[in-house]
Amino acid sequence: MSGAARVTLSEPVEVAKFFKNRRKDVIVVSLSTYEGRNLVDVRQHFHNDKGQMRPTSKGVAMVVLRLPDLAKAVNKAMAKAKELGLLDDDEASE
Repeated sequence: MSGAARVTLSEPVEVAKFFKNRRKDVIVVSLSTYEGRNLVDVRQHFHNDKGQMRPTSKGVAMVVLRLPDLAKAVNKAMAKAKELGLLDDDEASE
């Protein structure tokens, strides 16, 4: 893609979300562009009094170029959790 303009996003794109706990806090994974930098964001959200989901300061945002490193680290954590008996194959595939 040399010579082409770098792709940026005009608004965040949610790629995944799942419940963190029984209080129904939610982890949201999204892609966005901030100040010209493409980011991946993994952030905890909560439901406010009106039932709307709102982000918290608990999370991590990093340049999207680090996404392969994050994926590798999460896969290593999953493999180690299985090895230690913290997860079985059924839980890991859900």
